[in-house]
Amino acid sequence: MANDITIRLHRASDRNDILNLLRLNTPDYFSPDEEQDLLYYLDDHSDHYYVVETDNVIQGCGGFNVMVDGLTVRLSWDIIHPQSQGKGLGSALTKFRIQQIQQLVGVKTIEVRTSQFVYPFYERFGFELREIVKDYWAAGFDLYRLDRAVRSVNP
Repeated sequence: MANDITIRLHRASDRNDILNLLRLNTPDYFSPDEEQDLLYYLDDHSDHYYVVETDNVIQGCGGFNVMVDGLTVRLSWDIIHPQSQGKGLGSALTKFRIQQIQQLVGVKTIEVRTSQFVYPFYERFGFELREIVKDYWAAGFDLYRLDRAVRSVNP
C-alpha cells in the first residue's frame, strides 16, 4: 500500500476526516480528552500539517512545528487509520516530514512527544528516548519524549 500514497498539506475541508481518525484511535492511542486539543491545533498551529491518502481517501495525518527557539522542530498529531496501521503509511509520513524539516535552515533537533503505546515506532527512525512522565496526557497515557539530530541538507 505504501507505494500508492499521496501526502499533501491538509485543507480545512479535511477537518472531519482528521477528527474521525482521532476517534477511531480513541481510547487505544488517545484519550477522549485530547479531541479539543486537536481542534485547537488545527485552528492555530497546523501550517505544516499533512494528510496521507490512498485512492483519494485520507488514511492518516501528521505534522510538525518549529519551536520558538528556531533550533527544534516537533513532530505533532500523528494519526493513522486503525485498518491502515502496519502498512507503511506512518513510516512514509514520518520520512516525508523528516525530509521537509531537513530543508529548514538552522534546525538542529527533531523532537516527538508521544505515549508508551507508540514510542518504539519512532526509535526505528533514530529517535532516542529522553524523558517519561507518567499520566501526562491523561490517566494511563504517559508522555514519552524522544529526539534526534537533524541531518540538514542546508549547511
